[in-house]
Amino acid sequence: MYQNYNENLRILKELSHFRNIKNFDYKDEKYIYINNKKFLNLSSNNYLGLADNKSITEEFLNYAQDKYSFGSASARLLTGTLPVYKELETLISKIFNKEKTLIFNSGYHANVGINSSIAGKGDVIFSDKLNHASIIDGMQLSKSKFFRYPHNNMEALEKLLIRERKNFNNAIIVSESVFSMDGDIADIETLIYLKEKYKCILILDEAHAFGVFGKKGLGVTEQFGLTDKIDLIIGTFGKAIGSMGAFATGNQILIDYLINKARPFIFSTSLPPINIAFSKWIIENKLPYTLEKRSNMLKLGQKAGSQSHIIPIIIGSNKDTVDTCEILFHNGFFTLPIRPPAVPEGTSRIRLSLTTEINEKELFDAISLAKQEKQQ
Repeated sequence: MYQNYNENLRILKELSHFRNIKNFDYKDEKYIYINNKKFLNLSSNNYLGLADNKSITEEFLNYAQDKYSFGSASARLLTGTLPVYKELETLISKIFNKEKTLIFNSGYHANVGINSSIAGKGDVIFSDKLNHASIIDGMQLSKSKFFRYPHNNMEALEKLLIRERKNFNNAIIVSESVFSMDGDIADIETLIYLKEKYKCILILDEAHAFGVFGKKGLGVTEQFGLTDKIDLIIGTFGKAIGSMGAFATGNQILIDYLINKARPFIFSTSLPPINIAFSKWIIENKLPYTLEKRSNMLKLGQKAGSQSHIIPIIIGSNKDTVDTCEILFHNGFFTLPIRPPAVPEGTSRIRLSLTTEINEKELFDAISLAKQEKQQ
């Protein structure tokens, strides 16, 4: 019965494509412990060091006491909405100066739900070719037509719009702001220009930028002063905020439409109230005081040749990438191989994620070792 599955697993192992779940002892800010050994964690999205922080956890629990339960036991449209959910949504709307916000259980839920529902039959989506898998999955589940334009190529996108826009009702352009596997930044000004010129809706996924970029930590759009030009902004609480969940904020009509059409929202039990409260508490009480650390982290990323805090070291083959991670591991650095389908074939890489506690020497020691192995 399982012969075909077993054969597929054998092929994955042969191609250095097999994945398994790593077992850790525990995490402590920038370090991760495996078999009682300490490693510098360069594969974390804990950009501000807020997750796994004992003092922050203790401070929050002292604040929360017994006010919030550990389970919602229902979907939001049933009995899964308590006041703290609306308080967090109102807070997000206020800081972004948007009409309405909707919380999702994760960034994956948000992107699948939005991209599968916002465009229907007779509509079209134009998506950057390096957009996250969750965006791609959402488009594939939609009843719309979609086109993927070459990464950050605005000329190619405009040619697609000239050729195709007239053939559809609603048109959506969707892009990440900071691309999760490359660390580069979208040409947001041109995306806005094109969405206005060709009467499109612009959706921007700020998952890796929310909490990191901008004076208030709202993302790349805040840093460039463009927040009001984006129809729908997606952000996550599970990365820089150190919590769990995601949000979409924007035009009320679009948010109301998602409440009624986005299946991952409609049919999922809502996140625990205490988790929602933690996200709100972090945004109000911790995020405003991280500007200097965030700025230093981004400067370090730029020094390493990236536009952000994500630094890709492209190795090429799966096996060479896995082998390089092993060398790094034996030298005290925890990294993970990034392989297709997360990245295009032939571009397997090590993706170094900075956090505010990682220093210059640690980063460049890891980069030097990885590049040394690549050249051999």
